[in-house]
Amino acid sequence: MEMTTSEYKEMQKEQLFRKLSKEEKNDEFIAIESKTFFQSVKAEFTKNKRAVFGLIVLVIVVLMAIFGPVFSPFSYEDQNIALRNAAPTAQHPFGTDKMGRDIFVRILYGARISLGVGIVAAIVNLILGTLYGGIAGYVGGKVDMVMMRFVDIIYSVPSMLYIVLIMLWLGAGVSSIILGISITCWIGTARIVRSQVKSLREQEFTMAAFVLGASSKRILVKHLLVNAMGPIIVNITLMVPQAIFTEAWLSFIGVGISAPKASWGTLCDAASELIMVYPMQTIYPLVAICLTIISFNFVGEGLERALDPKRKR
Repeated sequence: MEMTTSEYKEMQKEQLFRKLSKEEKNDEFIAIESKTFFQSVKAEFTKNKRAVFGLIVLVIVVLMAIFGPVFSPFSYEDQNIALRNAAPTAQHPFGTDKMGRDIFVRILYGARISLGVGIVAAIVNLILGTLYGGIAGYVGGKVDMVMMRFVDIIYSVPSMLYIVLIMLWLGAGVSSIILGISITCWIGTARIVRSQVKSLREQEFTMAAFVLGASSKRILVKHLLVNAMGPIIVNITLMVPQAIFTEAWLSFIGVGISAPKASWGTLCDAASELIMVYPMQTIYPLVAICLTIISFNFVGEGLERALDPKRKR
């Protein structure tokens, strides 16, 4: 028997407006919980075991560098000639050096200098590189060309030459190393930010902000730089181990931190004279340098994966 038009419409109405069962009420339930950007980055970062390991190691190193020398009965410069090159004991966990100074305390104090150099260089890199690259990428045109040619001129001279010349002018010290590293450390970040800003300024949200009357400063800071923070954070994270290695190398060759201050590089330099007799005095600061640099690289790798949506599975 064929169904009439009125009967067909009546059947459709009953199906559309019928009471749903308990099972059907949850058909539109979203199984994936909504997350904020920070929650998403945190969840992706914690999945990376190497990144979590690196973060834990860095936290331990920083806490030991801050509080270790404070609670130690010894200072980094206290000498005890009667205990020269002593073996590790409960009182001196890493033994003593050729001047009778506690190696463990000197490594902790050296962590302050090495990490301080790396963190200050990273801050300078963040501020100068982000502002310089952001302005060049947003303004574009002749301003961009002039600013980037200035960057090319600075980059054409080896960074080590800047450091050595500044240290010859101001003398060896932490401030000289930081100033020398800061001259060129921001160039890589500036180029990355410039490229990101030039790409983002062509997007629809930038045009929408401009049409709504947002100023150039607000568009650059609130819209473009915020959306480019992923590559910036990764680059800043990788800048710290680079600065630490530069300071350690300069101190090792004798043109960095001057005695009696201790950095990881000066500890390696002082222990290298006795490496055939007391090799552990060289191994301790080398392990500290390698472990810190590897941990920063692990954290940088984890942040790169967490902040890049294209690489998320």
